[in-house]
Amino acid sequence: MTSFHLNGKPVQLDAAPEMPLLWALRDRLGATGTKYACGIGACGACTVHLDGTAVRACTTPLSAVAGKRVTTVEGLAALPVGRQLQQAWQAHGVAQCGFCQSGQLMSAAALLKSRARPSDAEIDQAMSGNLCRCGTYTRIRAAIHQAAGQSAGGKA
Repeated sequence: MTSFHLNGKPVQLDAAPEMPLLWALRDRLGATGTKYACGIGACGACTVHLDGTAVRACTTPLSAVAGKRVTTVEGLAALPVGRQLQQAWQAHGVAQCGFCQSGQLMSAAALLKSRARPSDAEIDQAMSGNLCRCGTYTRIRAAIHQAAGQSAGGKA
């Protein structure tokens, strides 16, 4: 039995400790906003927060979350930074197909929690592990700047 907090609520899950967190979230707990894409942690679609740090749910075993806090895109709106990012994403029309967006948002939220006013280079570095087939990277960067209260280019 693995116990942890999911989006602020305690959960207990009877599953193999080596089960990837991604499958526990999607198949056992109904948190389907976390997406499966590559399965090797390379694309970022499955990004969630583990005690506030962005991790890839497809390569994180369930045993690694015991006693910790997991936040998925479903819980992002409960955080001020999450609401700011969601508004900025809409304002900049970031989402096209939308498949990568939950991972993009989770990585952006982790960045803004650690760096309130990131530069373009810091945004590019933090978001480099998140792939977008639609190529909305410049919109993503602009939305992150907006959520951080900055104009594009990192200037306040």
